[in-house]
Amino acid sequence: MAEQQVQPLHNEKHANTKVKHGLNIEFLKTQHLVPVVAHEFGRVANEFPMAFVKNNESGKFQAVALFGLEPGENLFIKDDQWQAGFAPLAVTRYPLGLVKHPEQEQYGVVIDEASPLVGEEEGNALFENGEETDYLKRRKEALVSFIEFSGVTDAFTQYLADKELLVGQTLTVDIKGEKKDITGIYLIDEKKLNELSDEEFLELRKRGYLAPIYSFLTSTHQVARLARLKAERDA
Repeated sequence: MAEQQVQPLHNEKHANTKVKHGLNIEFLKTQHLVPVVAHEFGRVANEFPMAFVKNNESGKFQAVALFGLEPGENLFIKDDQWQAGFAPLAVTRYPLGLVKHPEQEQYGVVIDEASPLVGEEEGNALFENGEETDYLKRRKEALVSFIEFSGVTDAFTQYLADKELLVGQTLTVDIKGEKKDITGIYLIDEKKLNELSDEEFLELRKRGYLAPIYSFLTSTHQVARLARLKAERDA
């Protein structure tokens, strides 16, 4: 796989740079999970199972969509094509990204020059006569939204953790009659959720957390879909 060449975006250096539509399939092929933000849980739940994973160093939880049942496996790529009807924001923002300046509260846009989606021949121009194109402005807005959504999702996840609503689970899937365990993930504890006091439940509603919670709970049914895709692939 080609190394990334992430460079700050500059109207002179990238005067003729264009970005094609599409996903970074080469990178995605080996990703069995990607981060998701609460704002897209509803759409994610229609396609993928979600889980929380815990960073062993920081102890922090992160919401992810599962694309495969084991590391290095993405069951939604077939013949170098993305098979799902939706791709999470963490995936679609590439080959652009935002990097925070070390000293300031500002972010700068970066681009992966090595990306197969980046070139000068075809795609959407980023600059015209030194000015940002509407395409680039839209892409930048999406990048900023992703940062904001990530912050909201972190707060949501921390709240669930503080209320002890996240529980370590092993998901067992059936692949052609063989049982397989997915370990190391955390789910929302439905039993504990139902045992919350009226006051605590109201607090979840006021914070706007109920919709993402229910989307998350619904998404676990998609594990059967992963098992089916894996059985098909192994066939």
